[in-house]
Amino acid sequence: MRNLILICFLFLASVGANAQCEITADVCQTHISSQYLSDGQHYRALLLSDQVAEFNATLYGGTTYRLAGCSGTQDGNLQYRVFDSQRNLLFKNDEFQNAPHWDFQVEATLDVIIEAQLDPIAGASGCAVMLMGFRR
Repeated sequence: MRNLILICFLFLASVGANAQCEITADVCQTHISSQYLSDGQHYRALLLSDQVAEFNATLYGGTTYRLAGCSGTQDGNLQYRVFDSQRNLLFKNDEFQNAPHWDFQVEATLDVIIEAQLDPIAGASGCAVMLMGFRR
């Protein structure tokens, strides 16, 4: 009986976390405007306090991208950084008041590492969602 209660609790907790991420993904999708086509990937992580999520992506030369990052239902709750494969910093949104999206053009194909973490002022836990689109 005890195991059944534990299993039910874990199931309900995972359903709740997934629902939270779905709402955040819907909010984040508004930043991928009609000028951009989503790459179809939803990079998601459930974060607690100072945890950092890491996502990897390949960007293709000659393409203009929009990277959108969200946590919760308001903009500015997520800090993210973009590095090249040698961990050279390319962009960090905390220099722009935690801007929810960044538009950029890639001249040559490169692999990037995207790190995301919650703004310590905004909350202690939440779902981080990163979306990427390319200009039509």
